[in-house]
Amino acid sequence: MIEDNIAILEKANAAVTKGDNEGFLSFCTDDTVWTFIGDTALQGKEAVRQWMATAYLEPPKFMVENLIAGGDYVTALGKIKLKDEAGETAEYTYCDVWRFRDGKMAELKAFVIKTA
Repeated sequence: MIEDNIAILEKANAAVTKGDNEGFLSFCTDDTVWTFIGDTALQGKEAVRQWMATAYLEPPKFMVENLIAGGDYVTALGKIKLKDEAGETAEYTYCDVWRFRDGKMAELKAFVIKTA
């Protein structure tokens, strides 16, 4: 099961890096909850869809450094590059803690810090 959760997260991230937000969302529960610590919280797949439409003006570039799994959780540590509204690329270091339910991503707690 732990290996399944890691594989699901890897497939979901592969979809979003190709610009396939709907493909990514297919791996999320309808009631998924995303909390960006110190920033905002999103309730439900539609809220995440709307956030992705503005945050991912171009597909993000991920560099996953570590995946750590246990029970219903997978923690991803890495870096992500995103283009902002002005077309400038910003780099962030992140720690995403995903909780899985019934083979889908049900909850995210994201710790994201701009680094460059």
